[in-house]
Amino acid sequence: MNMRRHCSQALLLILFSQVVTAQSQQNSGVGITIREAVETAARNYPAITVSQQQVDAAAAGIQLARTAYLPRVDSIAQANFATRNNVFGLLLPQSVIPSISGPVLGTNSLDGVWGSAIGVTVSWEPFDFGLRGANITAASAAKTRSEATVKRAQMDISIAAADAFLTLVAAQETVRAAQAGVERTQSLLQSVRAQSDAQLRPGADVSRTEAELAASRTQLIKAQQAQDVARTVLSQFIGVAPERINLSATRLLQLPPDPSNSTFDLERNPAFVEQNAIVNQRKAELEALEKSYAPKFVMQGTAFARGSGAVTDGTRLGGVSGLAPDTQNYAVGLSVTFPILDRAAIHARESGQEANIRAETARTQQIATELTSRRNAANAALDGSRKIAANTPVAVAAAMTANQQASTRYQAGLGTIVEVADSQRLLTQSEIDDALARLSVWRALLSVAASSGDIEPFLASAVP
Repeated sequence: MNMRRHCSQALLLILFSQVVTAQSQQNSGVGITIREAVETAARNYPAITVSQQQVDAAAAGIQLARTAYLPRVDSIAQANFATRNNVFGLLLPQSVIPSISGPVLGTNSLDGVWGSAIGVTVSWEPFDFGLRGANITAASAAKTRSEATVKRAQMDISIAAADAFLTLVAAQETVRAAQAGVERTQSLLQSVRAQSDAQLRPGADVSRTEAELAASRTQLIKAQQAQDVARTVLSQFIGVAPERINLSATRLLQLPPDPSNSTFDLERNPAFVEQNAIVNQRKAELEALEKSYAPKFVMQGTAFARGSGAVTDGTRLGGVSGLAPDTQNYAVGLSVTFPILDRAAIHARESGQEANIRAETARTQQIATELTSRRNAANAALDGSRKIAANTPVAVAAAMTANQQASTRYQAGLGTIVEVADSQRLLTQSEIDDALARLSVWRALLSVAASSGDIEPFLASAVP
Protein backbone atom coordinates (compact mmCIF):
# COMPACT_ATOMS: atom_id res chain seq x y z
CA MET A 1 0.00 0.00 0.00
CA ASN A 2 2.81 2.37 0.92
CA MET A 3 4.70 1.37 -2.22
CA ARG A 4 1.63 2.20 -4.37
CA ARG A 5 1.22 5.55 -2.68
CA HIS A 6 4.90 6.42 -3.19
CA CYS A 7 4.66 5.47 -6.86
CA SER A 8 1.58 7.65 -7.31
CA GLN A 9 3.33 10.58 -5.66
CA ALA A 10 6.40 10.09 -7.85
CA LEU A 11 4.22 10.00 -10.99
CA LEU A 12 2.43 13.20 -9.96
CA LEU A 13 5.77 14.85 -9.28
CA ILE A 14 7.08 13.90 -12.73
CA LEU A 15 3.94 15.19 -14.45
CA PHE A 16 4.08 18.43 -12.48
CA SER A 17 7.75 18.86 -13.39
CA GLN A 18 6.99 18.38 -17.09
CA VAL A 19 4.16 20.93 -16.95
CA VAL A 20 6.37 23.47 -15.21
CA THR A 21 9.19 22.87 -17.71
CA ALA A 22 6.87 23.28 -20.69
CA GLN A 23 5.38 26.45 -19.24
CA SER A 24 8.85 27.83 -18.56
CA GLN A 25 9.94 27.15 -22.13
CA GLN A 26 6.78 28.80 -23.46
CA ASN A 27 7.38 31.92 -21.39
CA SER A 28 11.06 32.07 -22.25
CA GLY A 29 10.60 31.88 -25.99
CA VAL A 30 12.10 29.54 -28.54
CA GLY A 31 15.41 27.90 -27.69
CA ILE A 32 18.35 29.11 -29.75
CA THR A 33 21.68 27.40 -30.31
CA ILE A 34 24.99 29.18 -30.50
CA ARG A 35 25.17 28.49 -34.24
CA GLU A 36 21.77 30.09 -34.80
CA ALA A 37 22.80 33.10 -32.72
CA VAL A 38 26.01 33.54 -34.69
CA GLU A 39 24.38 33.11 -38.08
CA THR A 40 21.56 35.51 -37.19
CA ALA A 41 24.01 38.16 -35.99
CA ALA A 42 26.25 37.77 -39.06
CA ARG A 43 23.26 38.14 -41.34
CA ASN A 44 21.19 40.90 -39.71
CA TYR A 45 23.50 43.03 -37.57
CA PRO A 46 23.41 46.68 -38.80
CA ALA A 47 27.19 46.89 -39.20
CA ILE A 48 27.02 44.08 -41.78
CA THR A 49 24.38 45.96 -43.75
CA VAL A 50 26.55 49.08 -43.76
CA SER A 51 29.54 47.12 -45.08
CA GLN A 52 27.40 45.43 -47.75
CA GLN A 53 26.16 48.79 -49.00
CA GLN A 54 29.78 49.90 -49.29
CA VAL A 55 30.38 46.90 -51.56
CA ASP A 56 27.46 47.96 -53.74
CA ALA A 57 28.83 51.50 -53.88
CA ALA A 58 32.26 50.19 -54.90
CA ALA A 59 30.65 48.06 -57.64
CA ALA A 60 28.96 51.18 -58.96
CA GLY A 61 32.36 52.88 -58.92
CA ILE A 62 33.69 50.22 -61.30
CA GLN A 63 30.82 50.85 -63.71
CA LEU A 64 31.50 54.58 -63.48
CA ALA A 65 35.18 54.09 -64.33
CA ARG A 66 34.25 51.98 -67.36
CA THR A 67 32.04 54.74 -68.77
CA ALA A 68 35.23 56.71 -69.48
CA TYR A 69 35.71 54.50 -72.58
CA LEU A 70 32.43 55.73 -74.06
CA PRO A 71 32.30 58.78 -76.33
CA ARG A 72 30.86 61.97 -74.91
CA VAL A 73 27.91 63.49 -76.73
CA ASP A 74 26.77 67.04 -75.91
CA SER A 75 23.79 68.74 -77.54
CA ILE A 76 22.19 72.15 -77.32
CA ALA A 77 19.13 73.92 -78.56
CA GLN A 78 18.24 77.50 -77.73
CA ALA A 79 16.24 80.51 -78.82
CA ASN A 80 16.73 84.08 -77.70
CA PHE A 81 15.62 87.63 -78.29
CA ALA A 82 18.56 90.00 -77.94
CA THR A 83 20.22 93.14 -79.17
CA ARG A 84 23.14 92.91 -81.63
CA ASN A 85 25.57 95.64 -80.50
CA ASN A 86 29.06 94.18 -80.93
CA VAL A 87 32.23 95.75 -79.53
CA PHE A 88 35.69 95.46 -81.01
CA GLY A 89 38.23 94.44 -78.36
CA LEU A 90 39.32 91.81 -75.84
CA LEU A 91 37.27 90.40 -73.01
CA LEU A 92 38.97 88.13 -70.46
CA PRO A 93 37.48 84.67 -70.00
CA GLN A 94 34.47 84.77 -67.70
CA SER A 95 30.97 83.30 -67.32
CA VAL A 96 28.87 86.47 -66.95
CA ILE A 97 28.85 88.39 -70.27
CA PRO A 98 27.69 86.31 -73.26
CA SER A 99 29.65 86.51 -76.48
CA ILE A 100 28.28 88.05 -79.70
CA SER A 101 29.30 86.89 -83.17
CA GLY A 102 29.31 89.07 -86.28
CA PRO A 103 30.89 92.34 -87.42
CA VAL A 104 31.18 95.49 -85.33
CA LEU A 105 28.56 97.90 -86.69
CA GLY A 106 29.45 100.84 -84.50
CA THR A 107 25.82 101.23 -83.37
CA ASN A 108 24.22 101.19 -79.95
CA SER A 109 20.60 100.27 -80.51
CA LEU A 110 18.22 98.61 -78.06
CA ASP A 111 16.22 97.03 -80.86
CA GLY A 112 16.25 93.23 -80.51
CA VAL A 113 16.07 90.37 -82.99
CA TRP A 114 15.38 86.67 -82.71
CA GLY A 115 18.24 84.19 -82.66
CA SER A 116 18.37 80.38 -82.53
CA ALA A 117 20.92 77.61 -82.40
CA ILE A 118 20.98 73.83 -82.41
CA GLY A 119 23.92 71.49 -82.48
CA VAL A 120 25.65 68.33 -81.28
CA THR A 121 29.30 67.60 -80.46
CA VAL A 122 30.84 64.14 -80.09
CA SER A 123 34.14 63.78 -78.21
CA TRP A 124 36.14 60.56 -77.76
CA GLU A 125 39.60 59.69 -76.52
CA PRO A 126 41.14 57.11 -78.88
CA PHE A 127 43.93 56.31 -76.43
CA ASP A 128 44.89 57.47 -72.95
CA PHE A 129 48.24 55.75 -72.16
CA GLY A 130 46.50 53.30 -69.78
CA LEU A 131 44.84 55.87 -67.50
CA ARG A 132 41.28 54.57 -67.89
CA GLY A 133 42.39 50.99 -67.35
CA ALA A 134 44.29 52.04 -64.23
CA ASN A 135 41.20 53.79 -62.90
CA ILE A 136 39.13 50.65 -63.43
CA THR A 137 41.79 48.61 -61.65
CA ALA A 138 41.71 51.04 -58.73
CA ALA A 139 37.91 50.84 -58.59
CA SER A 140 38.07 47.04 -58.66
CA ALA A 141 40.62 47.10 -55.85
CA ALA A 142 38.23 49.29 -53.84
CA LYS A 143 35.46 46.74 -54.36
CA THR A 144 37.75 43.90 -53.29
CA ARG A 145 38.61 45.84 -50.16
CA SER A 146 34.92 46.42 -49.41
CA GLU A 147 34.18 42.71 -49.82
CA ALA A 148 37.05 41.89 -47.45
CA THR A 149 35.65 44.42 -44.99
CA VAL A 150 32.29 42.65 -45.08
CA LYS A 151 33.91 39.30 -44.30
CA ARG A 152 35.98 40.82 -41.51
CA ALA A 153 32.91 42.51 -40.06
CA GLN A 154 30.98 39.25 -40.24
CA MET A 155 33.79 37.48 -38.40
CA ASP A 156 33.96 40.18 -35.72
CA ILE A 157 30.20 40.11 -35.20
CA SER A 158 30.16 36.30 -35.16
CA ILE A 159 32.88 36.19 -32.50
CA ALA A 160 31.11 38.86 -30.44
CA ALA A 161 27.77 37.03 -30.68
CA ALA A 162 29.36 33.72 -29.69
CA ASP A 163 31.12 35.40 -26.78
CA ALA A 164 27.82 36.95 -25.63
CA PHE A 165 26.18 33.53 -25.88
CA LEU A 166 28.90 31.93 -23.74
CA THR A 167 28.65 34.78 -21.23
CA LEU A 168 24.92 34.16 -20.82
CA VAL A 169 25.46 30.42 -20.41
CA ALA A 170 28.09 31.12 -17.73
CA ALA A 171 25.70 33.52 -15.97
CA GLN A 172 22.93 30.92 -16.00
CA GLU A 173 25.22 28.27 -14.54
CA THR A 174 26.30 30.70 -11.84
CA VAL A 175 22.65 31.37 -10.97
CA ARG A 176 21.98 27.63 -10.81
CA ALA A 177 24.88 27.01 -8.42
CA ALA A 178 23.99 30.05 -6.31
CA GLN A 179 20.37 28.88 -6.09
CA ALA A 180 21.56 25.46 -4.90
CA GLY A 181 23.66 27.21 -2.26
CA VAL A 182 20.61 29.17 -1.04
CA GLU A 183 18.55 25.98 -0.81
CA ARG A 184 21.26 24.21 1.20
CA THR A 185 21.50 27.13 3.60
CA GLN A 186 17.72 27.21 3.99
CA SER A 187 17.70 23.50 4.87
CA LEU A 188 20.50 24.07 7.35
CA LEU A 189 18.60 26.96 8.95
CA GLN A 190 15.54 24.76 9.45
CA SER A 191 17.67 22.10 11.13
CA VAL A 192 19.47 24.60 13.35
CA ARG A 193 16.23 26.23 14.45
CA ALA A 194 14.76 22.87 15.36
CA GLN A 195 17.79 22.02 17.50
CA SER A 196 17.79 25.50 19.05
CA ASP A 197 14.10 25.19 19.95
CA ALA A 198 14.89 21.84 21.57
CA GLN A 199 17.64 23.51 23.60
CA LEU A 200 20.25 21.35 21.85
CA ARG A 201 22.03 24.29 20.17
CA PRO A 202 22.56 27.89 21.22
CA GLY A 203 20.56 30.69 19.60
CA ALA A 204 23.80 32.14 18.25
CA ASP A 205 23.89 29.27 15.74
CA VAL A 206 20.53 30.42 14.36
CA SER A 207 21.79 33.98 13.96
CA ARG A 208 24.94 32.78 12.23
CA THR A 209 22.95 30.60 9.84
CA GLU A 210 20.56 33.45 9.06
CA ALA A 211 23.57 35.63 8.21
CA GLU A 212 24.89 32.89 5.92
CA LEU A 213 21.47 32.66 4.24
CA ALA A 214 21.40 36.42 3.66
CA ALA A 215 24.90 36.29 2.17
CA SER A 216 23.97 33.40 -0.14
CA ARG A 217 20.84 35.25 -1.27
CA THR A 218 22.95 38.33 -2.03
CA GLN A 219 25.25 36.13 -4.11
CA LEU A 220 22.20 34.78 -5.97
CA ILE A 221 20.87 38.30 -6.63
CA LYS A 222 24.22 39.38 -8.06
CA ALA A 223 24.31 36.28 -10.27
CA GLN A 224 20.79 37.02 -11.53
CA GLN A 225 21.79 40.61 -12.23
CA ALA A 226 24.77 39.43 -14.30
CA GLN A 227 22.45 37.02 -16.11
CA ASP A 228 20.01 39.82 -17.03
CA VAL A 229 22.86 41.98 -18.33
CA ALA A 230 24.27 39.10 -20.39
CA ARG A 231 20.81 38.37 -21.80
CA THR A 232 20.47 42.00 -22.88
CA VAL A 233 23.86 41.96 -24.59
CA LEU A 234 22.98 38.83 -26.54
CA SER A 235 19.60 40.28 -27.56
CA GLN A 236 21.26 43.08 -29.55
CA PHE A 237 22.99 40.51 -31.76
CA ILE A 238 20.04 38.21 -32.47
CA GLY A 239 17.24 40.79 -32.51
CA VAL A 240 15.11 39.00 -29.90
CA ALA A 241 13.68 40.62 -26.78
CA PRO A 242 15.77 39.66 -23.71
CA GLU A 243 12.81 38.09 -21.90
CA ARG A 244 12.19 35.74 -24.86
CA ILE A 245 15.72 34.38 -25.10
CA ASN A 246 15.93 30.71 -24.21
CA LEU A 247 19.27 29.00 -24.85
CA SER A 248 19.86 25.51 -26.13
CA ALA A 249 23.39 24.91 -24.86
CA THR A 250 23.58 21.31 -23.65
CA ARG A 251 26.85 20.68 -25.50
CA LEU A 252 28.49 23.75 -23.98
CA LEU A 253 28.05 22.32 -20.47
CA GLN A 254 30.44 19.51 -21.39
CA LEU A 255 34.12 19.60 -22.15
CA PRO A 256 34.81 20.13 -25.88
CA PRO A 257 36.92 17.67 -27.85
CA ASP A 258 40.59 18.39 -28.30
CA PRO A 259 41.12 20.17 -31.67
CA SER A 260 44.18 18.14 -32.60
CA ASN A 261 43.97 19.08 -36.28
CA SER A 262 43.66 22.82 -35.71
CA THR A 263 45.73 24.78 -38.21
CA PHE A 264 46.71 28.42 -38.36
CA ASP A 265 46.73 30.01 -41.81
CA LEU A 266 47.48 33.68 -41.34
CA GLU A 267 46.76 34.63 -44.94
CA ARG A 268 43.15 33.38 -44.67
CA ASN A 269 42.32 35.49 -41.64
CA PRO A 270 39.69 38.11 -42.66
CA ALA A 271 41.58 40.89 -40.85
CA PHE A 272 44.79 40.03 -42.72
CA VAL A 273 42.95 39.66 -46.03
CA GLU A 274 41.30 43.04 -45.56
CA GLN A 275 44.62 44.73 -44.81
CA ASN A 276 46.21 43.19 -47.92
CA ALA A 277 43.27 44.49 -49.93
CA ILE A 278 43.91 47.99 -48.54
CA VAL A 279 47.56 47.79 -49.64
CA ASN A 280 46.56 46.62 -53.11
CA GLN A 281 44.04 49.44 -53.39
CA ARG A 282 46.68 52.03 -52.47
CA LYS A 283 49.04 50.58 -55.09
CA ALA A 284 46.32 50.67 -57.76
CA GLU A 285 45.55 54.30 -56.91
CA LEU A 286 49.26 55.14 -57.20
CA GLU A 287 49.44 53.54 -60.64
CA ALA A 288 46.43 55.57 -61.79
CA LEU A 289 48.05 58.69 -60.41
CA GLU A 290 51.30 58.00 -62.27
CA LYS A 291 49.42 57.64 -65.57
CA SER A 292 47.54 60.91 -65.09
CA TYR A 293 50.52 63.02 -66.26
CA ALA A 294 50.22 62.46 -70.01
CA PRO A 295 48.89 64.27 -73.08
CA LYS A 296 45.15 63.99 -73.59
CA PHE A 297 44.05 63.25 -77.16
CA VAL A 298 40.41 63.96 -77.99
CA MET A 299 38.76 63.36 -81.37
CA GLN A 300 35.84 65.73 -81.88
CA GLY A 301 33.07 66.08 -84.37
CA THR A 302 30.34 68.70 -84.35
CA ALA A 303 27.39 69.76 -86.47
CA PHE A 304 25.29 72.78 -85.72
CA ALA A 305 23.00 75.37 -87.26
CA ARG A 306 22.15 78.92 -86.29
CA GLY A 307 19.54 81.46 -87.23
CA SER A 308 19.41 85.24 -86.73
CA GLY A 309 17.05 88.05 -87.53
CA ALA A 310 19.98 90.47 -87.88
CA VAL A 311 21.75 91.34 -91.15
CA THR A 312 25.38 92.43 -91.44
CA ASP A 313 24.40 95.86 -92.80
CA GLY A 314 22.65 96.64 -89.52
CA THR A 315 19.04 96.07 -90.68
CA ARG A 316 16.53 93.70 -89.14
CA LEU A 317 14.48 91.06 -90.92
CA GLY A 318 11.52 91.55 -88.58
CA GLY A 319 8.79 89.17 -87.47
CA VAL A 320 9.93 85.75 -86.26
CA SER A 321 12.94 85.67 -88.56
CA GLY A 322 15.83 84.00 -86.79
CA LEU A 323 13.79 81.47 -84.85
CA ALA A 324 14.60 78.81 -87.45
CA PRO A 325 18.30 77.74 -87.47
CA ASP A 326 18.85 77.95 -91.24
CA THR A 327 22.63 78.31 -91.47
CA GLN A 328 24.54 75.02 -91.02
CA ASN A 329 28.14 74.14 -90.15
CA TYR A 330 30.13 71.04 -89.28
CA ALA A 331 33.65 70.30 -88.13
CA VAL A 332 35.90 67.34 -87.27
CA GLY A 333 39.27 67.47 -85.61
CA LEU A 334 41.75 66.23 -83.02
CA SER A 335 42.65 68.15 -79.87
CA VAL A 336 45.73 67.53 -77.74
CA THR A 337 46.03 69.01 -74.27
CA PHE A 338 48.91 68.57 -71.87
CA PRO A 339 49.08 70.02 -68.31
CA ILE A 340 52.77 70.87 -68.38
CA LEU A 341 53.00 72.54 -64.98
CA ASP A 342 50.90 69.91 -63.17
CA ARG A 343 53.93 67.67 -62.78
CA ALA A 344 54.97 69.18 -59.45
CA ALA A 345 51.51 68.73 -57.96
CA ILE A 346 51.20 65.17 -59.29
CA HIS A 347 54.67 64.31 -57.95
CA ALA A 348 53.65 65.57 -54.51
CA ARG A 349 50.51 63.44 -54.60
CA GLU A 350 52.57 60.42 -55.68
CA SER A 351 54.92 60.94 -52.74
CA GLY A 352 51.97 61.08 -50.36
CA GLN A 353 50.49 57.92 -51.86
CA GLU A 354 53.79 56.08 -51.58
CA ALA A 355 53.93 57.05 -47.92
CA ASN A 356 50.42 55.66 -47.50
CA ILE A 357 51.52 52.39 -49.09
CA ARG A 358 54.48 52.11 -46.74
CA ALA A 359 52.22 52.83 -43.76
CA GLU A 360 49.67 50.22 -44.81
CA THR A 361 52.43 47.68 -45.47
CA ALA A 362 53.80 48.27 -41.99
CA ARG A 363 50.29 47.90 -40.60
CA THR A 364 50.03 44.57 -42.40
CA GLN A 365 53.13 43.35 -40.60
CA GLN A 366 51.71 44.67 -37.33
CA ILE A 367 48.44 42.77 -37.86
CA ALA A 368 50.37 39.60 -38.69
CA THR A 369 52.36 39.93 -35.47
CA GLU A 370 49.23 40.61 -33.42
CA LEU A 371 47.33 37.68 -34.90
CA THR A 372 50.24 35.33 -34.27
CA SER A 373 50.52 36.59 -30.70
CA ARG A 374 46.79 36.20 -30.17
CA ARG A 375 46.97 32.67 -31.52
CA ASN A 376 49.77 31.72 -29.16
CA ALA A 377 47.96 33.34 -26.22
CA ALA A 378 44.74 31.53 -27.14
CA ASN A 379 46.55 28.20 -27.28
CA ALA A 380 48.14 28.86 -23.90
CA ALA A 381 44.75 29.83 -22.44
CA LEU A 382 43.18 26.71 -23.93
CA ASP A 383 45.85 24.47 -22.40
CA GLY A 384 45.46 26.10 -19.00
CA SER A 385 41.66 26.00 -19.15
CA ARG A 386 41.68 22.28 -19.90
CA LYS A 387 43.91 21.61 -16.91
CA ILE A 388 41.68 23.67 -14.66
CA ALA A 389 38.55 21.93 -15.98
CA ALA A 390 40.14 18.58 -15.22
CA ASN A 391 40.82 19.68 -11.64
CA THR A 392 37.51 21.34 -10.69
CA PRO A 393 35.49 18.05 -10.49
CA VAL A 394 37.98 16.88 -7.89
CA ALA A 395 37.40 20.08 -5.94
CA VAL A 396 33.61 19.64 -6.16
CA ALA A 397 33.78 16.04 -4.93
CA ALA A 398 36.08 17.02 -2.06
CA ALA A 399 33.87 19.99 -1.13
CA MET A 400 30.76 17.79 -1.19
CA THR A 401 32.42 15.23 1.08
CA ALA A 402 33.62 17.96 3.43
CA ASN A 403 30.11 19.43 3.59
CA GLN A 404 28.58 16.04 4.40
CA GLN A 405 31.17 15.38 7.09
CA ALA A 406 30.73 18.85 8.62
CA SER A 407 26.94 18.42 8.66
CA THR A 408 27.24 14.98 10.25
CA ARG A 409 29.63 16.26 12.90
CA TYR A 410 27.32 19.17 13.64
CA GLN A 411 24.27 16.90 13.99
CA ALA A 412 26.26 14.68 16.35
CA GLY A 413 27.29 17.66 18.41
CA LEU A 414 30.97 17.33 17.50
CA GLY A 415 31.26 20.31 15.17
CA THR A 416 30.33 23.96 15.04
CA ILE A 417 28.02 25.93 12.80
CA VAL A 418 31.05 27.80 11.47
CA GLU A 419 32.45 24.57 10.02
CA VAL A 420 29.15 23.77 8.33
CA ALA A 421 28.80 27.29 6.92
CA ASP A 422 32.35 27.29 5.60
CA SER A 423 31.86 23.89 3.97
CA GLN A 424 28.65 25.03 2.27
CA ARG A 425 30.28 28.19 0.91
CA LEU A 426 33.17 26.10 -0.35
CA LEU A 427 30.77 23.68 -2.05
CA THR A 428 28.82 26.49 -3.75
CA GLN A 429 31.98 28.16 -4.99
CA SER A 430 33.37 24.81 -6.19
CA GLU A 431 30.21 24.14 -8.21
CA ILE A 432 30.40 27.60 -9.76
CA ASP A 433 34.09 27.13 -10.56
CA ASP A 434 33.41 23.73 -12.10
CA ALA A 435 30.71 25.08 -14.43
CA LEU A 436 32.77 28.11 -15.40
CA ALA A 437 35.88 25.99 -15.95
CA ARG A 438 34.17 24.03 -18.73
CA LEU A 439 32.85 27.21 -20.29
CA SER A 440 36.34 28.73 -20.04
CA VAL A 441 37.57 25.94 -22.30
CA TRP A 442 34.89 26.83 -24.83
CA ARG A 443 35.81 30.49 -24.54
CA ALA A 444 39.47 29.65 -25.15
CA LEU A 445 38.43 27.65 -28.22
CA LEU A 446 36.53 30.72 -29.40
CA SER A 447 39.70 32.79 -28.98
CA VAL A 448 41.57 30.24 -31.09
CA ALA A 449 38.88 30.53 -33.77
CA ALA A 450 39.07 34.34 -33.62
CA SER A 451 42.84 34.33 -34.14
CA SER A 452 42.47 31.86 -37.02
CA GLY A 453 39.65 33.83 -38.63
CA ASP A 454 37.44 30.75 -38.98
CA ILE A 455 34.62 30.15 -36.49
CA GLU A 456 33.17 27.12 -38.24
CA PRO A 457 35.28 24.47 -36.38
CA PHE A 458 34.18 26.01 -33.09
CA LEU A 459 30.50 25.94 -34.08
CA ALA A 460 30.82 22.37 -35.32
CA SER A 461 32.11 21.34 -31.88
CA ALA A 462 29.53 23.39 -29.97
CA VAL A 463 26.45 22.20 -31.89
CA PRO A 464 26.33 18.45 -32.57
